[in-house]
Amino acid sequence: MELSNWLLYTAAALGLSLTPGPNGLLALTHGALYGTKRTVATIVGGGVGFTIVIGLSMFGIGALLAANAELIFWLKWLGGAYLVFLGIQVWRSDPIGVATSQGGKSRPWSLFQAGLYSAVSNPKGILFFVAFLPQFIEPQKPLLLQFLIMAATFFVIEFCYELTVAALADKITPWLKKVGKNFNRVFGSVFIAIGVLLPLRG
Repeated sequence: MELSNWLLYTAAALGLSLTPGPNGLLALTHGALYGTKRTVATIVGGGVGFTIVIGLSMFGIGALLAANAELIFWLKWLGGAYLVFLGIQVWRSDPIGVATSQGGKSRPWSLFQAGLYSAVSNPKGILFFVAFLPQFIEPQKPLLLQFLIMAATFFVIEFCYELTVAALADKITPWLKKVGKNFNRVFGSVFIAIGVLLPLRG
């Protein structure tokens, strides 16, 4: 994977992690309820779940490319259109709220399962990665190596982000409720920009 492509992917993945989603809100909630150390299990579960989703998305895309290499062009434009649509949805969505009920056990395995299920059970997450990853796949390079690099990069970014959110849960929650609408608009704009600009790359 070319360094310039990886740096662009890393920047886009960071923007994705910072965007409100089920796992970020779960880390926020568990951080407030159980503390940072216990919430690590939730975060790791989510990271494993995202790795599974990235793998399914990439190798599904890889199978399509093996059948017709020209599909990458159309996947990029279809994916870009979906990212614009998603950005509009994020822009228009309600301010972030945080659940206050525990709704489950706080044992590490239970928290791990909660994070894992949250990542793999969200159809929008799978659709997002199907739209997002073709922008960075290099068809001439080994797909397995690209998967390992992309999955590891996203895992590290998501882990650091969610750990920070969990550690600062008590301070972040009131702020998110106060500025949530503007927060959504900023990252909705990020998705729209990614959807428009990435397919235009060479």
